[in-house]
Amino acid sequence: MKIEDLLPIDGPSINEVKKYIDKYKNDLIVIKYGGNVFIDRNIFNNFVEDISVLNKLGLSIVVIHGGGPRIKRELDKSNIQSKFIRGLRVTDEKIINIVENVLIDFNNDIVESLKKRGTDAIPINTKNNNVIKIIPESEELGFVGKPNEINKDIIKNVLEKKMVPIISPLGLKDNQTYNINGDTAAGAIAKSLKARRLILMTNIEGVLNKQKNLIEEITSTEILQMIKDETITEGMIPKINTCLDAVNNGVTGVVIVDGRKPHSILFEIFSDKGAGTLIRK
Repeated sequence: MKIEDLLPIDGPSINEVKKYIDKYKNDLIVIKYGGNVFIDRNIFNNFVEDISVLNKLGLSIVVIHGGGPRIKRELDKSNIQSKFIRGLRVTDEKIINIVENVLIDFNNDIVESLKKRGTDAIPINTKNNNVIKIIPESEELGFVGKPNEINKDIIKNVLEKKMVPIISPLGLKDNQTYNINGDTAAGAIAKSLKARRLILMTNIEGVLNKQKNLIEEITSTEILQMIKDETITEGMIPKINTCLDAVNNGVTGVVIVDGRKPHSILFEIFSDKGAGTLIRK
């Protein structure tokens, strides 16, 4: 199939795509799909289309997804109130079972949606090809873990078959399932694979300066200064820490991308301008 037949009409131009395909041909791109905006099915379909295009163009893509809003919906149905400590959900036995079911359902939803577009994808979660071993985050959080070991071989094996691994932010310790913050899981996987790019799709434009304008490219030193002078605050800090950890540990660049914009992943990878904030070491 010709490149122009694969590209969406409202995506980047054919000339730009051709220019960047070779750049990324032998590299690995890890994409984290999360943020509250992604309950919207149109955005979901747009994301699936972009991943399918990247796969058909021959790029090696690894996807890690979140599921916060879906988890909240299920917990609400069971009248379970969540407590958060440092932005992480306190997770007891009842909650971890709901979290695991919701995330695996979503995982399969992405896999099936890609298959419908003619892209082979493989589910990776605690019930199927688990790749993440964890250490517990802290006792007070219950079944919440930090990635301790990534089974790269399983992921590489899937990529060699030209398939897309779709990974849930869940891990195991002694056969017990633990929930992992999605950004943290994506960062750990990107580091272990020494990815060229880690793309965090979210529902914000990217990193904004004091005037609330988008910063297109920034270094880790500049970012630390922005945390210090409180340009970057609260909820953004854990996300930024994941970015800094990744670029300081073998990932060439991390991009925070606004997933609400059509084909933001394609514009990020295949255009001069990009789409969001690129963070380098």
